[in-house]
Amino acid sequence: QVQLVESGGGLVQPGGSLRLSCAGSGSIFSINVMGWYRQAPGKQRELVASMANGGTTNYADSVKGRFTISRENAKNTVYLQMNSLKPEDTAVYYCNANIRWRPGISPTDYWGQGTQVTVSS
Repeated sequence: QVQLVESGGGLVQPGGSLRLSCAGSGSIFSINVMGWYRQAPGKQRELVASMANGGTTNYADSVKGRFTISRENAKNTVYLQMNSLKPEDTAVYYCNANIRWRPGISPTDYWGQGTQVTVSS
């Protein structure tokens, strides 16, 4: 059984910062891509940032220059440092990981439970 547990959401004023963490636990052999998605009320879930095992990153245009994704592979953990937050960043943020739980099988996507980020004065 694999679990992704997120932490670090909350309420912050515009221009402020938050750091999200997501730790994977359970039967994990390897993780390919780890990333963060978000879903605002009435909108579709969208990719915020992702990082492959080799370090290649991908960011949504709306967060480039403000958000930074990083990983600690030994801890199966991914982080999202969010700076210069704007009200439009308000959403539930979900961790995603493409996990192979044993050698020789295709990887499976897993999701965290989501953490609320609210940017408001």
